[in-house]
Formats: sequence, C-alpha cells, structure tokens
Amino acid sequence: MSNKMWGGRFAGGPDAIMEEINASIDFDRRLAEQDIAGSSAHVAMLEKTGIVSAADAAAIREALGRIRGEIERGEFSFSRALEDIHMNVESRLSELIGPPAGRLHTARSRNDQVAVDFRLYVRAAIDGLDAEIKALQLALAEKALLHAGAVMPGFTHMQPAQPITFGHHLLAYVEMLARDRGRFKDARARLNECPLGAAALAGTSFPIDRTATAEALGFDRPTANSLDSVSDRDFVVETLAAAALCAVHLSRLAEEIVLWASPQFGFVRLSDRFSTGSSIMPQKRNPDAAELVRAKSGRIVGALTSLLIVLKGLPLAYSKDLQEDKEGTFDALETLSLCLAAMTGMIGDLEPDVGRMRAAAGAAYATATDLADWLVRELDLPFREAHHVTGRIVAHAADKGVGLEELSLAEMQAIEPRLGKAVFSVLGVENSVASRKSYGGTAPANVTAAAEKWLAALKGA
Repeated sequence: MSNKMWGGRFAGGPDAIMEEINASIDFDRRLAEQDIAGSSAHVAMLEKTGIVSAADAAAIREALGRIRGEIERGEFSFSRALEDIHMNVESRLSELIGPPAGRLHTARSRNDQVAVDFRLYVRAAIDGLDAEIKALQLALAEKALLHAGAVMPGFTHMQPAQPITFGHHLLAYVEMLARDRGRFKDARARLNECPLGAAALAGTSFPIDRTATAEALGFDRPTANSLDSVSDRDFVVETLAAAALCAVHLSRLAEEIVLWASPQFGFVRLSDRFSTGSSIMPQKRNPDAAELVRAKSGRIVGALTSLLIVLKGLPLAYSKDLQEDKEGTFDALETLSLCLAAMTGMIGDLEPDVGRMRAAAGAAYATATDLADWLVRELDLPFREAHHVTGRIVAHAADKGVGLEELSLAEMQAIEPRLGKAVFSVLGVENSVASRKSYGGTAPANVTAAAEKWLAALKGA
C-alpha cells in the first residue's frame, strides 16, 4: 500500500525514529488559526479564478469553519502520523467532505503554505508585543512623572557619579523601549508580503491571482520571487533580533531592581505581588520576578542565535532544516510577552524610598563635577585645571572623612584662594540636579516635561 501522504512514490511508512524526528505537530499546531485563514483565502481565490468550482469551494469553506470550531473547543484530534498542522487539517477536511478536499491544495505547496502561516503568526505576535511594550512605557512614564524631583545617585562603573532624579532614570528605559517598538515596526513592515502562490519554489502554471490572496490576508503585496518566498526567514530573524534586544533592556532594568531592592541599596520596595519568601529564612523578601526576567532574556537571545545557525548553511530553496525555525520562535515571543507583563506589574507596584536615595546621592562626593563646573564658570579656569583643583579639595575632604559641603571656606581657599561663599550653592544635590537643564538633562523641570510629553504621546497613540 502506498504511503498516505506521499502517494505512489513510497511503498511503506516511515520508521518510528523517522516519524519522531520528522513530526512537528506537537508545536506547529499553534499555527492552526493561521493555516485555516490561509486556506480560506486560497480557496476563495481558486473559486474566483475558476480553478475550483463554486460547489467545491463552498464545501471546503464550510468544512474549514467546522475544523476551526473543533480546534477552538479542544475537540480536534491531532495526529503525529500526519506530521504537521497542514496535513492534520487537510486530512480532517477529507474526512468531512471527501474528494473535494483534495482540490484545496491546487496551485500551492506546503512550502508556501507554512511560509504564509508563519508570517501571519509573527505579524500577530508583533502587534501583541507592541501593545505590551507600550503598557510598560506608560507605567514607567507615570512613575517618572510622580518622582520627577526625587534625587538619587547616578552611577558609572557602578560607582556614584553625579546626582540624578529617579524619574530621569526611569525615562531612560522609556527611550530604550521606544527604539524596541521601532525595530518591531520595521520588521513588521518588511514581513508584510504574502508568499502564498509561490508553490514549492517555482510558482505555478495555474492562472492564480496572488494579489487577491495577499489582500485577503492583510498583506501589502505578494512576494516578488517564488524562490525567495519559500526560502526567506529574514522576517523571523529580524523579529527575534528585536525581541532579543528588548529582552536585554528588560534584563538591565531587572538587574537594577534587584540591586535597588537589596538592603545594601534600599532604594525601592517591591510589592508582595512580585516578591517571594524563603522556605528557611523568614526575614527574606526575594525579588524573584525581576530575577526571572533577567534570566529569561537568555532564552530569547538563544532563539535568535539558534535560527541564525540553522540558516547560515542552507542552499535555496526549502530544506527541512527550516522546521527548526518555529519552536524557538514560539518560545521566545511568548517568553518576551510574559517578561513584559511581569515588568509592567513590578514598575506599577514599585515604591521608591526617596529619603534613602537622597542620602545616597549626597555621598561619595557626587557634586564634585558641579564644583569643577562652578570654577570654570565663576573663576574662568580651564576645565582641566578646575578638575585638578576639585580633585585636591575632594582628597582633603576624604582625608577628614567629611562631605564637600562640610568643609569650611578657609579649607577650600587654602587650595584655591579665589573661592568665595557662593561655592556652597553648588554643593547640594538638589542644586546639582536643578542645574542640569540642558536638553535631555536630569533637572526636575526637564523630567516633568519629558514625562508629560511621553504620556501624551502614549495615550494618544
């Protein structure tokens, strides 16, 4: 008896190991909705062009609707012997309507079928992720507006550098996430071409209307080259690259939350909703949600790397290697969605300890740069000389174990005689941040304006 899927070319069925390595239905069943949508558009085009009769097209459409309902209700029986979602749907179609089901596959191949299914899936995933990133931006911007004037230490090399505001710090992530949304938008624009009708690799001799199927499925146009249509996975790589970078941004924020929530920093408190305890140490409040976001970024980066390695040695057109494009992609995009939801919840609940942050901002001579700038402005010193003078003043304060503002004027004048009482105006952290009024700077007025601008844009989009 000939093989049910491959017809007369094969006399027997696959070995059990071949079936195990070949089957993809365990994961590509996620494409069921896209597969039925693609088939519905295809059969409508076949009817319109006269390739399939109206009666057969009507029977196919009705049966596809029944199959969609069975899948949605959990009544559909998926078979690993049928290998993938495409053959599972086609087999059930045949059970329901008999010979007319065989006409659905006219002028198409599983190669262009899976290509269109996957594009539809990735496109929908991008739309969902865009909404989730926007929600996180809103949470960050709202928190930034609320704490536009809350002073905290800014760090370089994880050492206290200059005072900034908590709102300014949060808005840095709003900017990062805006770039992430831009990358997803770019990827979506490029993927929005329809490969259906490219068939196996060379197109088809049937008089199909590829523009009609493209329009029916919401694509901008059909893909221009049949060989590229079934070979291309750039749209997945671009999407995973955007996802990987977004995950890295989330991981950086998660790392800061872990640090800020530690007793050594004490800058923020996470709510009980996003913290866990210890099975043995009753005092513990662990920022596990942030830690998991930090760790899960590796899975998303790994999915990108894995697909690039799959693609790097493939000749055109389709090879079964491309079956490995889906499992990692499904996992990566769903993982990123989960991480975005968790981070949005954490930011919404997060409460900063304004007093603790303010105290830390004033430590470690964080206003030294303000002193150097004052020497340049008021005494007309070259910056390098001002830097040297300030360094000597800082060294003297460190030797005494006091802050810059605790030095007497006489002590500072012993190092730079031209200093006057006005110098003390720049040694407080509030004065420091208020002075940073340059575009993009940390001055509370800047932060307030930037947060309000972002909120208006995000709520209006």
